Amino acid sequence: MENKKTYNHLNEYLKNKFGERTLKICVDGNFTCPNRDKTCGTGGCIFCGEKGSGEHLQNISIPEQIHNFFSSYRSERANKFIIYFQNFTNTYGYSINQLKEKYDSSLIDKRIVGLQIATRPDCITEEIVKLLHSYKNNVNVCVELGLQTSNDETAKLINRGYLSEEFTKAVLLLNKYDIDVIAHIMIGLPNETKDDLLNTIDFINKHNLHGIKIHSTYIISGTKLHKLYNQGQYLPISFEYYMDCLEYVITHINPELIIHRITGDPPKDLLVAPNWTTHKKRVLNGIEKILKEKNLYQGIYY
Repeated sequence: MENKKTYNHLNEYLKNKFGERTLKICVDGNFTCPNRDKTCGTGGCIFCGEKGSGEHLQNISIPEQIHNFFSSYRSERANKFIIYFQNFTNTYGYSINQLKEKYDSSLIDKRIVGLQIATRPDCITEEIVKLLHSYKNNVNVCVELGLQTSNDETAKLINRGYLSEEFTKAVLLLNKYDIDVIAHIMIGLPNETKDDLLNTIDFINKHNLHGIKIHSTYIISGTKLHKLYNQGQYLPISFEYYMDCLEYVITHINPELIIHRITGDPPKDLLVAPNWTTHKKRVLNGIEKILKEKNLYQGIYY
């Protein structure tokens, strides 16, 4: 048991899959969300800033973003890259032809070996999935679905804008076309208890997924969550509570899942609380230490 790895690290998976270290290039595709443009709501999710999760991205064309990355990339750390359409809903608001133009415009360098699309389950259609499948002959394709929680009451509170059954439908459709699916969950959402997290993990384990991304909930300046915090209606979780929850998630999820993240990267200039979320290595080293000391590993209680 001593040599058992604690969990399936993304970096190790990518290195094994592509033969060497592979990094992501985050791009802004100029998308929005249906819970921002009045389709199913306004203002976006209550934890989401004005730029979604892409506060650091540039407001220029997709090819320019990628050219800028490569022109400034001087490291020998990697020679293979994955294009990651990160912020907002990257299958929404455009025709199929327009989506194809966006995705095509990102695959402009022979070093690009993957295409990762972050989106919502209610913005997945068979036509979109067929388009994504068409890239599989040339690059690895995966879709990241923002679930956050399986609790539909919490979903209403955070303004997610869809029921959890939509997640199941989207996963089945992506499974049909053999596209890898990553589920994104958040720990510490308003009014959520440990039982809610347990139910979310049970829900995830019922689906055929390739990976999981785990974030703590943090407060960005100017968001609706920031307002709740100022009004005393939301209290951020502690580092210790997050570690406890991480331990549960890792030991109870499918042992085959690839863990893409176990911590977020809040923009330091916009972060309100909790401060510990800026200390990424503390989270990474902390959970590694806990798992090794307790002789635990991914899926031991699956």
